[in-house]
Amino acid sequence: MCDVRKSVVRLVVMGLAAGVFSGALATANAQKNKKQQHARRETNASREARIQRTINYTYSHRWEVFGGGGYLRFRSGDYLKKNNEVTWATAANYYLNPKFAIVGDVRGSFGNAHPLLNNDNFQSQAPNPQINEYTFMGGANYRFYAKEKVALSLEGLGGVGWGIFSGGAKGLTGPQIGIWQDGFKPAFSVGLNVDYNVYPNIAVRFTPTYVATTFSSLNVTTNKSTGVIQNNLGFNAGIVYRFGHK
Repeated sequence: MCDVRKSVVRLVVMGLAAGVFSGALATANAQKNKKQQHARRETNASREARIQRTINYTYSHRWEVFGGGGYLRFRSGDYLKKNNEVTWATAANYYLNPKFAIVGDVRGSFGNAHPLLNNDNFQSQAPNPQINEYTFMGGANYRFYAKEKVALSLEGLGGVGWGIFSGGAKGLTGPQIGIWQDGFKPAFSVGLNVDYNVYPNIAVRFTPTYVATTFSSLNVTTNKSTGVIQNNLGFNAGIVYRFGHK
């Protein structure tokens, strides 16, 4: 009988010990999980703070300078097919705040026009004359999306376009082969800048762009000029360098 009681007491003590040990283990695991969650929250918070510091640093530069090249589909005459042109482009942005900037922009375009098909003499003399256009514009830029790696901005520009259309006409004038007159005319442009930040002060930019020029044609019979709007689409791509912190 005594042995039975001892066995029962032993079992009870072992059960209590197992219960205490299980409770302690559960408490330890709970504390460990709580510490891990806290550490994870601290890590996420540190990461978000680091990203925000990078964003603030990236878009606190006063100046952005862009240089690159691209493509333009240009209308070279009233009755001519559009031609492909290679372009170069430069721009400087001065930021008044992280979103708004004043822009100065200079571009050049080079291509070969398609002269009037029904003028055999002129076409054989200048089959694919080279034409050049330059634009000198200024305007504003609005950065509406700014993250650690990507930024998007819209820009609107206005100024003057300089057309050189007779240089490759082999002694003929531009109007004689159906191309615009040489000279200076108003020009406008709208573009969307897509920037991928390689470093906080260096980005790769791609800009789909619309360019409106207003070069005029000349009626060789009446010797009167007629101005029209040329709607031209293209893109520019290149490198952006930022400098000058606020």
